[in-house]
Amino acid sequence: MKTRYFSIFLQLTRRHLLVFFRNKIRMFYTLMVPVIIFLVYIFFLRRMELSMIATNLPEGVAMNAELSAYLTTLVDSWMLAGITVLSVITVSLQTNNVLVEDKQNGVNRDFISSPVPKELLVASYFLFNFLVTSVIGLVFLLICGTYLLCLGEFMLTAADVFTVLAVFLFATVSTVLMTVLIASFVKREATMSSIVAIFSTAVGFLIGAYMPLGMMPDWVQGICGFIPGTYACSLMRYAFMKTPLAGLTAYAQGLSLPAETLESLLSELSGTFGYDVGFFGVPVSPQFQAVALAVYTVVFLALNIGVGKKLAEVLGIGKKKKKKK
Repeated sequence: MKTRYFSIFLQLTRRHLLVFFRNKIRMFYTLMVPVIIFLVYIFFLRRMELSMIATNLPEGVAMNAELSAYLTTLVDSWMLAGITVLSVITVSLQTNNVLVEDKQNGVNRDFISSPVPKELLVASYFLFNFLVTSVIGLVFLLICGTYLLCLGEFMLTAADVFTVLAVFLFATVSTVLMTVLIASFVKREATMSSIVAIFSTAVGFLIGAYMPLGMMPDWVQGICGFIPGTYACSLMRYAFMKTPLAGLTAYAQGLSLPAETLESLLSELSGTFGYDVGFFGVPVSPQFQAVALAVYTVVFLALNIGVGKKLAEVLGIGKKKKKKK
């Protein structure tokens, strides 16, 4: 019986994948979301970030080719890490259109009327979303690595690469649980499309993917502290930037700068393009960021178990029509 249920679970997941990839327009749009964000950074945001960090260098620090290379690597690593997490969120949210369509079109009616347990149907939606998000996210990570390699900015060690992959999978699981929970309350594809458009526009700023959270008002930073993507973004930056930031620190210490100037330089760089976040003024280190993301993952898992039946919900079922007087 367990083997039979497992086979049904895999068939349901395969069915969702086929439905997703059969819609060429939706598939193309989902695949292009991270690429578009990447191109926006290269052609628009990159120059702005580099000019901002160059103008904010402490007095007495002269820009040269070697320092410029370190700073460029730092900025690119910081930005690409944020865009990677942002892409995971937007792709996962967009992928949920399949389960919303199933509810809207009544496809779930066939599943519910069959002897297939609802738990298998719900779990298949999770696995489907995780697979699509992971594949597209890994492709984007490969693009980011190739970009850094072509510019001579790839400074990640083997341990860093494994850390990046671990954080990526951790962030993907948390994100899928969050987006599926949101989609479980949506009954119309048009509503889901509106949520995707609004959420995709705002989430990049709320998790600090586009700009440092320190540049935002205090009350906005407080809101960002309650968003799990904020911690996923910071953890990804920690994985991307640990080695480049250490190399920059060692280089700056070899410049024979005054102690105050050196401290000001490192403080400016780590504060603006670092991986620490604050929660109502309290610094949150990477270790506690991982704990916070784990707590959010457990909470989302519990909430999904509690409302999971909504994913198997069929419009019009269980509702009594009001009689006309």
